[in-house]
Amino acid sequence: MNSPASEPDPSVAGLDPEHLRVLLGLSRLVEFAAGASVFREGAPADRLWVVHHGLVQLHTHVPGRGDVPIDTVGAGDLLGWSWMTAPYQWHFAATALSASLAHEIDAAALRESSEADPVFGYAVACALSGALLDRLQATRARLLDLYATPDAGSQRTTAASPVTT
Repeated sequence: MNSPASEPDPSVAGLDPEHLRVLLGLSRLVEFAAGASVFREGAPADRLWVVHHGLVQLHTHVPGRGDVPIDTVGAGDLLGWSWMTAPYQWHFAATALSASLAHEIDAAALRESSEADPVFGYAVACALSGALLDRLQATRARLLDLYATPDAGSQRTTAASPVTT
């Protein structure tokens, strides 16, 4: 199913080559045209993707502001983690910014494989945790861009830049 030309970089998501092989063995290649919806906020989350090429933007609808970009993912990135926990609904929406090719993985099959092989399941959970952390940091940066006031910048403290005494 997966030819060498369709394989992403083996370092994708920090998975070792064997775990990547298992993960991609659960996948099928899908294409998204520029502007195509990958998933919609609130819809059932039943799959995830490893982006092979192209760009996909995550965004959320903010009343009074419309769709607000959260993050952009590209080649080698994991897309989608809402399938991991109930109620299995997308928390954001995703739209292809350019023609994109991705390995689409059925979430139920991945959960079954992870339960059958806990070492594989742990490796996938770690990779997805990294993607989740990246997404959280991107969301934080976007919120700071949206809501920071010009004179508050020197007063702001974060976990990444604590105030020392």
